[in-house]
Amino acid sequence: MPGELALLLDPDGKRFLVRLAELDSLHHHRGAVRHADVIGQPEGAQVRSSQGRLFTAVRPRLIDYVLDMPRKSGIVYPKDAANLVAWADVAPGQRVLESGVGSGALTLALLRAVGDRGQVIGYEARADFIELALSNVHAFAGGPAGNLLIRERDVYAGLIDTELDRMVLDLPEPWRVLPHVPSALRPGGWIAAYTPSIVQASQFVEATRAARQYVQVETHEVLLRAWHIRDQAVRPEQQMVGHTGFVSVARFVCDARERGSRTHLA
Repeated sequence: MPGELALLLDPDGKRFLVRLAELDSLHHHRGAVRHADVIGQPEGAQVRSSQGRLFTAVRPRLIDYVLDMPRKSGIVYPKDAANLVAWADVAPGQRVLESGVGSGALTLALLRAVGDRGQVIGYEARADFIELALSNVHAFAGGPAGNLLIRERDVYAGLIDTELDRMVLDLPEPWRVLPHVPSALRPGGWIAAYTPSIVQASQFVEATRAARQYVQVETHEVLLRAWHIRDQAVRPEQQMVGHTGFVSVARFVCDARERGSRTHLA
């Protein structure tokens, strides 16, 4: 229907993300594809261009949208977002704090992971990024996300949200947030940091160890290599998605003094 996002695949498999409008067309070297010919068709329908070439119309995956959406900064790439969601064990119904919202790529992945019963709370210091992230989220979701709250706030100055299940940091100095964690993150909750440099990852990891309140501390780098498979030609693709960032995770626990002072119920 008009206003929906659609992904048009050309005869060579190249992707074109469009927002459907009755009077618009996708202009392609193999002919123009009228949006009106796509509107009302079932997903997976094939439509002809003005030159008679077949294009396939489908709904975009989240990954398709994230890689083509407007941005003002680098994003957490899907391969890293998937790793982060898995290793930080982000799950339906959780309250997740994300700091460093940027253009909203990771926000979209977190919203899908927590589901309607969960909530994503974003801290972002720049108003222009908040506007862009909300625009991107609304564009993919088709309207406002009721489980998303973004605050214009510097996370280094402290947290005003508590009872968090997970914390996700895409910041230059994520270790500066650690002093605020005990008052905000429930024991057993996970904190994750996405950093472009191994020096940043190392400083974050060493800070978690020095705090002596974290276990299961790990750092990963995800390298994505596609394969070309056609008839007898089976080989790795000549290009791959290599380094984009490091994902570090740690699990917050009570310190020894707090554990020793607890009363255990029979």
